[in-house]
Amino acid sequence: QEHAYPADELMPLTCRGRVRGQEPSRGDVDDALGKFSLTLIDTLDTLVVLNKTKEFEEAVRKVIKDVNLDNDIVVSVFETNIRVLGGLLGGHSVAIMLKEKGDYMQWYNGELLHMAKELGYKLLPAFNTTSGLPYPRVNLKFGVRHPEARTGTETDTCTACAGTLILEFAALSRFTGTSIFEEYARKALDFIWEKRQRSSNLVGVTINIHTGDWVRKDSGVGAGIDSYYEYLLKAYVLLGDDSFLERFNTHYDAIMRYISQPPLLLDVHIHKPMLNARTWMDSLLAFFPGLQVLKGDIRPAIETHEMLYQVIKKHNFLPEAFTTDFRVHWAQHPLRPEFAESTYFLYKATGDPYYLEVGKTLIENLNKYARVPCGFAAMKDVRTGSHEDRMDSFFLAEMFKYLYLLFADKEDMIFDIEDYIFTTEAHLLPLWLSTTNQTISKKNTTTEYTELDDSNFDWTCPNTQILFPNDPMFAQSIREPLKNVVDKSCPRGISRAEDGLGSGPKPPLRARDFMASNPEHLEILKKMGVSLIHLKDGRVQLVQHAVQAASSLDAEDGLRFMQEMIELSSQQQKEQQLPPRAVQIVSHPFFGRVVLTAGPAQFGMDLSKHKAGTRGFVATIKPYNGCSEITNPEAVKEKIALMQRGQCMFAEKARNVQRAGAIGGIVIDDNEGSSSDTAPLFQMAGDGKNTDDITIPMLFLFNKEGNIILDAIREYEAVEVLLSDKAKDRDLEVENMDQKLSENDSHKQHSEEPTSASQDVGTVSEEPEEGESSDVTDPDSVPPADAASDSVSISNQESSVPGSQEAGAPEPACPPGDSQPQEQQTETEPNSKVNWDNKVQPMESILADWNEDIEAFEMMEKDEL
Repeated sequence: QEHAYPADELMPLTCRGRVRGQEPSRGDVDDALGKFSLTLIDTLDTLVVLNKTKEFEEAVRKVIKDVNLDNDIVVSVFETNIRVLGGLLGGHSVAIMLKEKGDYMQWYNGELLHMAKELGYKLLPAFNTTSGLPYPRVNLKFGVRHPEARTGTETDTCTACAGTLILEFAALSRFTGTSIFEEYARKALDFIWEKRQRSSNLVGVTINIHTGDWVRKDSGVGAGIDSYYEYLLKAYVLLGDDSFLERFNTHYDAIMRYISQPPLLLDVHIHKPMLNARTWMDSLLAFFPGLQVLKGDIRPAIETHEMLYQVIKKHNFLPEAFTTDFRVHWAQHPLRPEFAESTYFLYKATGDPYYLEVGKTLIENLNKYARVPCGFAAMKDVRTGSHEDRMDSFFLAEMFKYLYLLFADKEDMIFDIEDYIFTTEAHLLPLWLSTTNQTISKKNTTTEYTELDDSNFDWTCPNTQILFPNDPMFAQSIREPLKNVVDKSCPRGISRAEDGLGSGPKPPLRARDFMASNPEHLEILKKMGVSLIHLKDGRVQLVQHAVQAASSLDAEDGLRFMQEMIELSSQQQKEQQLPPRAVQIVSHPFFGRVVLTAGPAQFGMDLSKHKAGTRGFVATIKPYNGCSEITNPEAVKEKIALMQRGQCMFAEKARNVQRAGAIGGIVIDDNEGSSSDTAPLFQMAGDGKNTDDITIPMLFLFNKEGNIILDAIREYEAVEVLLSDKAKDRDLEVENMDQKLSENDSHKQHSEEPTSASQDVGTVSEEPEEGESSDVTDPDSVPPADAASDSVSISNQESSVPGSQEAGAPEPACPPGDSQPQEQQTETEPNSKVNWDNKVQPMESILADWNEDIEAFEMMEKDEL
C-alpha cells in the first residue's frame, strides 16, 4: 500500500509499483497486469485467512472505490481468470461469510460479485471460436476482433490456459444465476477431452484454438498442462458432476503409466508415450503431489515431494527447471507457491510433523535469501542468490496462505477452511455452490470412458484415519529411500524404451555419438530427414525436414536427434562462458538482503577461486567513464570504484582504477533503463592484449541495478558491497550487531557448491550494445519448447560430441554441485516462500513490513523474525 498502490505489483528492490507501459516490457509475463490493482484483488481472501478482518474490510472498500475493469489493455485470459476473477469471487465468498457471522462487512451488498460479473462478460469475447477454446488474450475494453483490440490473431493456446476456467466460471454462474459462464467453460473442457490422444489418453501442451490440432505434442504435469488436470478433479468436488471425475481418472491412469517415473515426473510424447520428450522438469509440477493427496494416492505424492525437497535443500529454492540428475536447467525462482501447497496438503493428509519442518525451512529461506527492505524479491539465480525486482501477486495470494494454514491450529481460524475448495490461485470457493443454481444439466458428456482397474479410485476423498491406521511412520518409510536422491545418485535422463522397459527400438543414432565425417552417420541422418550443410567457417549445420524422412518413425527419430543436438550445442557454447556474479549490498540498512546480478569479466580476479569475495565501500570515480587517469584517487583508494560504461575498453577502465588504489570495480551500463530482468548478461572481454596485470575483480551492472547502488549512496552516503561468485549467507543474528562486524563473522558462505551460469552471457570487448534479448514466459504458462525443426550448428570435428550418457552405459560418478552450466538460452521468469518464528506470530510480523518504510525496517532489524 505504501510503496506501490494502486499499481498491479510491487517492485521490491526499487520500492515502487510496477505499472504496465512504464517499465521495460517483460513479454508475456506482463499480460497478467491490467491496471486493475492485481495484487490487492489477488490477496483479498488471504487477509481473512490470516484473521486480518479489519484490513480485509478496508481492502474491499478500496477495490470497490478505485479498481477500473474497463481499461484499454490486452491481458491474459488465463491469468485474469485465476487471479482477478478468482480473487473477486474469493473475496465475495469470505465477505458474505463474515457478514453472516455478524461482526464485519455488514454494509456489504455483493459489490465484489457485481465486479466479477462485469469482468466475466469482458472475458467472454475470447470464446468466440468454432472450437469453444478461448483466445489466449483479450482487450478488457474492446474484446478480441475489434479494430482497436490489438489481439485476436493468435492461433494457439496452452491446454492449461483453456482448461483452467471451470471453477471460476461455474462459481460465477452459481453465485449470479447466469449460466452462460459455466456453459462456455464446460464447452472448452469438452473440446480438450475430445481432442486427447486416444491411445495414450494424454493431452499436449499447446493446441490450435481453431482446428484443435496439437501444436506441441509433449505431455507432462508441469507448465502448460498442470491446472487442467487440477480443475478436472476439483470441478468434480465443487460441482458434483461425475463426468469430471471419470475424465480425471482416465488421465491420471495415463500419467501414472507413462509420465510418473518415481520419484520423477518426465514429459513424454503423446503419440509415443514410452519416449521421454525431455530430460528436465519444471518447477510448476510441484503442485502435483498436492493433487495426488486430494485424489488419495499418497505414496507417489510423498515420493515426488521428497525429491523436490532435496532439490530445495541443495539450492535454497526450487529452480524454475532442473535436470533428471538434479542440475539447474533454468536458474530463476519467482517465489512460486506450488511446493508449499503440496507441503500443506501432505501435512493435512498424514499429520506428520516432518512437513512442519519442511515449512519451517521454506520460511527461513524466504527470510534469509528473498527478503528485502520493501518486500520479498524473486531470485534471478538460485545459485548466485541474485535478486530480480519482482514480487508476483501469487506470492501473497498463495504462499502466505498455504504457509499460514500449514502452521495454524483450528482455533487460529475464524472459519472452517474445510467448507471451501482452493482454486489454482488458492482462492476460496464455498462447497455449497454444488447445490445452488444448477442451471447446467449434469449429464455425463464423457465419451469412450473405460472403467479402469485402479484401486486408488476408491480413495478420491482421503481420510487420514483410514489411510494411516495407527502408523505414524508410514510417510517416513516412503521418504527414507529418497533422502539422499539428489546428493548421492545420478538418475539418467533416458527414455524407458531405451532402458528396456518399453517396446520401442533403440534410436539409430544418438547426438553424442555423431561424427560429421562418418559416412554411416550421414546415411542415418538422411533416412531421418536430416540434411547436413558445410559452412565456410568449418562448422556444419543440421536441418531436419520431416517430409524427407523415410518413414514417420524415422522422422520422429530425427526430431529427437535434433532436440538432443540442440541441447548439446547449447551446453558446449555455455561451457565456454563465465557464470554471472553477485553484487551484495551488505551495509546498513540492507545487511546483505539486496543481491544484484552482475556480469563477469574475462580479466582480473576470478571470484570463483576467491570464495570470500571482495568487500568494501563504493566510491564514484572522476572522470566517471574511467577512461583516463583518476583525478580523485584519495576517494577511491581501498574502495570499490563505480564507473560508467562507454568511450574506452573495459580493461583500460580496470587499469586506471587499479592504479588509483581501488580494490575492485563496478561498470554501470550507460544505456538508460537496461536491466538484467529483460536482457541477457554479458561478460566484459579484454582489449586483445595481455591482461595479467589486472588483479582486482571487475563486474558489470545494467543501468537499473547500478541505479540501486547509486540511489543508496545518495540516501545513506556510505554503502558497502560484497563482490562474489554467489551471495553469502545472511545470518539474522548478524543483523542485530553493528555493521562494522568483521567480514568472516558477518558473511558466512552458505554453500560450498561451485556456481554455474544462470543465464546467457554474451562476450563484449568493445562498448557497443549487445543485440541479444532473453525470452520471457508467463509465470504459469508454457516454458519454451525444445526447438524441433530449427537448424543447429556444431563444430566439424572427428571426436564425438560430449553429451548425456546413453542408456546401458556405466553410470558416471556424480559431478560436484552444478559446475557445468545447464541452463538453456530461453528463460522463464519465476516461485515463492515466507518466514516465520516458532515463538511469535509469524504472519503478524511479516504483514507488518508492508506498512513500514525503510526507516521503520531499520528498527525492525533488531527484532527476531
